[in-house]
Amino acid sequence: MDRLESMEVFVKAVDLGTFAAAAAALDLSGPMVGKHVRFLEERLGARLINRTTRRQSLTDFGRAYYERCRIVLAEAQAADALAADQLSEPRGKLRVTMPAHFGRHCVTPILLALARYYPALELDLSLSDRFADLVEDGLDLAIRTGTLDDRAGIIARRVARQRMIVCASPSYIERFGQPLRLDDIAGHQAIIYRRLGQALQPWLFPRDDGSVTEIAPAGRLRFDDLDAIADAATEGMGLAWLPYWLVRQRVEAGRLIRLLPDQSDYLYDCHALWLQTPHLPLKVRLAVDALAAGLPRMMS
Repeated sequence: MDRLESMEVFVKAVDLGTFAAAAAALDLSGPMVGKHVRFLEERLGARLINRTTRRQSLTDFGRAYYERCRIVLAEAQAADALAADQLSEPRGKLRVTMPAHFGRHCVTPILLALARYYPALELDLSLSDRFADLVEDGLDLAIRTGTLDDRAGIIARRVARQRMIVCASPSYIERFGQPLRLDDIAGHQAIIYRRLGQALQPWLFPRDDGSVTEIAPAGRLRFDDLDAIADAATEGMGLAWLPYWLVRQRVEAGRLIRLLPDQSDYLYDCHALWLQTPHLPLKVRLAVDALAAGLPRMMS
């Protein structure tokens, strides 16, 4: 007899409580259910179920074997689903939450290209700096930047790293001079990023020993939008600490100047997060792979 099929029959008999119920659910005869269970017991050399004319109950070994069988059957189903994925295309709704600015400029274009390639795929995107909950909000995927909190049942994959630079406009440097070292930042006006209800975002710089220097620069301008900070820096209002991908065109055009050339840039990790599951849905896997392939090109 097929061992995997016998495991399935055994698990169904335990779940439903009787051989008769398992037989009806699996479209088998009652004696055939008993035959599958006896096959396992003879193969294992141990009794799985104590049976009487009125009731049945698992032995201690049977209970442990039942739990293992459930795991084996779940993995077998996941393997079958994985094979089926190779012959199908993603379909249905993909629910993704992401930071507003990073999502609008970087994540959304990649997911739109994915949806354009797979017409059966639907997108439900939330662009917000609120930390949504994957379970409570019914989300398939979350994009996060920065340091992650350890959470049970959550899988994280780094899909990109944002290179952070300090920059200022030529007009600002002409008026106030150019900082050459980290200590010089304290003598300049900075344009500060601050999310609503959160503390001021420090500027981070890596040290040679692997640690990080945090600087809280002084400034009278505070924004919760990175585009606004880039605009203010371009207008000569102060120093800004921004992702290089955001200001690359302004730097190449000479509208902003990259400062502190001898200082290593801080790399902000960007992660995709999803719930741990025996089988990752095709739509989620393809989205994560697309982000891991496309985002680094934007960040470079």
